[in-house]
Amino acid sequence: MKISDVFDDLPTLETERILLRKFNLDDVKDMFEYTSIPDVSNFVPWETHKSIEDSYGFINYILKQYEDSKLAPWAIELKENQKVIGTIDFVAWYPQHRRAELGFILSKEHWGKGLIPEAAAKVIEFGFDRMNLNKIKAPCMVENVQSARVLQKLGMTLEGILKDEYFIKGKLRDMAVYSILKKDFQKQHNILG
Repeated sequence: MKISDVFDDLPTLETERILLRKFNLDDVKDMFEYTSIPDVSNFVPWETHKSIEDSYGFINYILKQYEDSKLAPWAIELKENQKVIGTIDFVAWYPQHRRAELGFILSKEHWGKGLIPEAAAKVIEFGFDRMNLNKIKAPCMVENVQSARVLQKLGMTLEGILKDEYFIKGKLRDMAVYSILKKDFQKQHNILG
């Protein structure tokens, strides 16, 4: 299986409260609204967006990824107001090893409402069903207690801490690596394998 086999046309996924869909240029203001908050970008490799041009550049990068059938994020859109409040995606995929890595970001005003676990469960299900994955990992900086809680809510278990794994924002960072196997996800969600 190749990345383009699945991501040639990123499908829209739906949950009770959100739509996971492709980004478009109309989303630039919504994106800037959450990417310009320092707390939101605190535990990710990218810098806080300083201007709408930063968000415009990132959306253009995403659109190019879609065009080239490469891994690219879904926009997390709240159904109640059609507002984009974050992104979720597989930041890495190793088809030969049947493993991928999950990443997400959410607008600060929506923290603590269970939206990321809702979105991530749908993306994890997609990974196991459509991408032939056996394992999905999600690393987070050890200081990122909120993300660790989200990953635990998803049924992921801590595999270990990778010391000085990434150089992010001027310093080496320890990463907590969480993961879930397909069989464990199926058990949790009563899915017949």
